[in-house]
Amino acid sequence: MPYGEILSIIVAVTWTITALCAEVASRRMGQLQMNFLRMAASLVILALILWVATGSPLPQGMGVSAILWLLASGVVGYVFGDYCLFSSYELAGSRFGQLFMTLAPVFSALAAWVLLGETLTAQALLGIVVTLSGIAIVVRKRKKKKVPESSPTAADGGTSTLTADSGASTPTAVNGSTSTPSLPKRRGPLPPKAYLFGIGAAMGQGFGIVLSKVGMGLCETTPLLPMAATMVRGVAGLIGFGIAYYLKGNRARMHEGLHDRTTMTAAAGAIITGPVIGVSLSLLAVQLAPAGIASTLMALTPVFILWPTRWLFHQPITARDLFGTLVAVLGVALFFL
Repeated sequence: MPYGEILSIIVAVTWTITALCAEVASRRMGQLQMNFLRMAASLVILALILWVATGSPLPQGMGVSAILWLLASGVVGYVFGDYCLFSSYELAGSRFGQLFMTLAPVFSALAAWVLLGETLTAQALLGIVVTLSGIAIVVRKRKKKKVPESSPTAADGGTSTLTADSGASTPTAVNGSTSTPSLPKRRGPLPPKAYLFGIGAAMGQGFGIVLSKVGMGLCETTPLLPMAATMVRGVAGLIGFGIAYYLKGNRARMHEGLHDRTTMTAAAGAIITGPVIGVSLSLLAVQLAPAGIASTLMALTPVFILWPTRWLFHQPITARDLFGTLVAVLGVALFFL
């Protein structure tokens, strides 16, 4: 039974819910505030789960080496990956940022080959290529005409951003108004930094999940290992986002968001389905399946989110969307044949 592959698809669905909830919360609170709250609250929830299940709110049975690998994963996946992701959106817009992120499974497979000696069959490699092609078709179709009302909001200067390694593609607003400005207009070729930041974001996610797998491989006696590992990674993420919030955070918007019922309901949904459930299941998935395959299946989130956004935000679904979805599903089927 391909448990790892099945869990990876569940993660993609979970991160779809995360994206929808985080979009609402981030528009009202601001992306930086939302990220800081997301990391802090998820650590509290994970600590409570570990406390009830194991009798201790802290991970048990982890050696220093395992903790260092997992902290490194948090730095690479949460801090470095998010920084590059947000910067790529500032320079190129969310459509190109999404397209760059489809490279994450490639980096996962490469990192797993270097660090873990994992190899993929020819059929699995074909599945990765077909799945990524389908995702790219869906994501790349966005045009530069009128931006839908539910498109990503501005990041500190009228740009769009998304949130990465909680496993979800999350439209957000950073320290700006809750209105929805247009994406930055692009005239001529993109600056080279846009490509570098986009590739860096994919590297952060792809390498981060493999570093987690290495760290978890050193934890033979840790109860609830995926959640314990997520908690350690979250510590690194909280420190990184905490420093950013201290330097640039809008405390007034944080205060307003904490006292708004709609904002907090959406934030709670994003926190529970993202860092708590989604990331924990993603770490369990890479334990049970090759990292390249797991990462590819998790990258189906941009496809799964088409229909919910059509229903909730009235975004149209085109023939190209349907064709890309079919291609991606065919690629996924190759993993199970």
